[in-house]
Amino acid sequence: MQKTILNRPVRKAVFPVAGLGTRFLPATKVLPKEMLPLVDRPLIQRAVEEAREAGIDEFIFIMGRGKSLITQHFDLQPELIQALEAANKDALLDKVHKSDIETGHLLTTTQQTPKGLGHAVWCARKLVGNEPFALFLPDVMILSDQGCMAQMMDAYTHRGGNIIATADVPRALTHKYGIVDTKGDTNAQAPIHGMVEKPKPEAAPSTLSIVGRYILQPEIFDILETQDSGSGGEIQLTDAMVRLLEQQSFTSVRFEGEHYDCGHHTGFIEANIAFALADPVFADEMKRILARMNEKTTGNKNNAAA
Repeated sequence: MQKTILNRPVRKAVFPVAGLGTRFLPATKVLPKEMLPLVDRPLIQRAVEEAREAGIDEFIFIMGRGKSLITQHFDLQPELIQALEAANKDALLDKVHKSDIETGHLLTTTQQTPKGLGHAVWCARKLVGNEPFALFLPDVMILSDQGCMAQMMDAYTHRGGNIIATADVPRALTHKYGIVDTKGDTNAQAPIHGMVEKPKPEAAPSTLSIVGRYILQPEIFDILETQDSGSGGEIQLTDAMVRLLEQQSFTSVRFEGEHYDCGHHTGFIEANIAFALADPVFADEMKRILARMNEKTTGNKNNAAA
C-alpha cells in the first residue's frame, strides 16, 4: 500500500510535563523537574526556545497536579520588568523577555492519570486539532549549532510525513529506548521501516534510538484513542507510531549535535557542564573549575597510590 505523504505547516508544539520527577526528589518535591535550571534557565524554557527557532509559535503543555510554576514562569511579570528598566539592567531584561510567551500562545491541558507518553500526547488532541505538531520531551536536551527541531523542519519541508530524531546508542542499552529500523540505511535522513519500544539487545533491529523530538501528523490521535497498554503497562507512543507507519511515511533524522538525558542525575550534571562550556559567558570559568577538579582528583589518586 502506498503511504500518504503530508507536509502541512507545523505551528504547534506539545510538551508533556505531567511527570512527578521522582528521581530528583526531594529537589522536585515542590519544584517541577522541568523547572530545574540548565546553567542559566529552566529545561522547559530551553525546549520552548528550540521550538521558536524552528518557527513554532503555539505551545501546548500537558500538565499534572502541582505544575503551575511552569506556566507562571512564562507569564509576563510587569513589576519585574519595571524594576529592571528602572535599574537599567538591559541584559537581564532581555533574558526575562525571552522567557515570556504572548497571551493566547500558551495552552494547557491536564493528564489526570499517568498512563504513559502515548496517553499524554492523546490528551493534547483537542488543542492540536487536525494539523501536524512537534513533540518535545523536555528531559532530553540537545546541544547543537542549529536546533534539533529546526533540522527536523528542514527534513519535513522536503519529505513531509512524520519525522523522528534519532541517535546511535550502544546495543547493550537498546532496552532503554524506542528503536527504529532503517534497513541498514546509514544516511542522515532515512526512511523508517519499523519501530519497537525498549527491545532486548539481541532483538533490536538497529541501534538507532528515538531521541525525544518528533513531528507527527494528527492521525496519531485516532490511533492513540484505541491503543492498548504496552511496555511497562503504559500506553506507548512508539506502538501507536508503528500502526501509523502502515499508512504514512516516517523519516529518521540523525541530527547534528549532542544529546543529554536530563531525566537522571548524572545526565543532568553532564548537560550542565556541556552547556556551560558552550556558553561564552561561562566557558572560561567552567574550564578553570574543571581543571582544578581534575588536578584534585589526580592528586588524590597519586596520594592514595603512595
